[in-house]
Amino acid sequence: MTRLIFLGPPGAGKGTQAKVLSQSSHIPHISTGDILRSAVVQQTELGKQAQAYMEQGELVPDELMRSMVKERLTQSDTAQGWILDGFPRNVAQAAFLEDFLAQVEQSCDVVINVEVPNEVLVERLLNRGRQDDTRSVVEHRLEVYAEQTAPLIDFYRDRQKLASINGNQSMETVTEELNQLLGAAVG
Repeated sequence: MTRLIFLGPPGAGKGTQAKVLSQSSHIPHISTGDILRSAVVQQTELGKQAQAYMEQGELVPDELMRSMVKERLTQSDTAQGWILDGFPRNVAQAAFLEDFLAQVEQSCDVVINVEVPNEVLVERLLNRGRQDDTRSVVEHRLEVYAEQTAPLIDFYRDRQKLASINGNQSMETVTEELNQLLGAAVG
């Protein structure tokens, strides 16, 4: 049973690592970004509401995110574990998640913080070639991340749940370090 939260700025590679881990441990990778992008493409109610925020490089409001995550974590495929990527994004969301998990008698095993220097992130995000990734939007997203998400690092460190990993290495090296870390943390 593995329940993980991935933290890290946009472009840190947490989605890539979460996917690899999800496949090797056969537990769902729950990417709030993927869920949101899919909702925008399908023009669902959530998608329409979220699109306006995303186009500005702003975070989608907590209320929308909370209901989306709550719904996803109660689906049957999460019974054996899950990997959350992109949530929580701030301390209020983390407190909500902690309460919600207590209600459903679950807890998070470890919070993995993927660290990458800002100048590397800007280059990675611009090279990804997404329409909405202009330099100013990318830099704004990193500022928003630093302001809103950085306090989460202390939140989870205070709860002895935090483990940091250097994301500025080859994908294979990061995966290897992640597996070693999880072997120690979960095993």
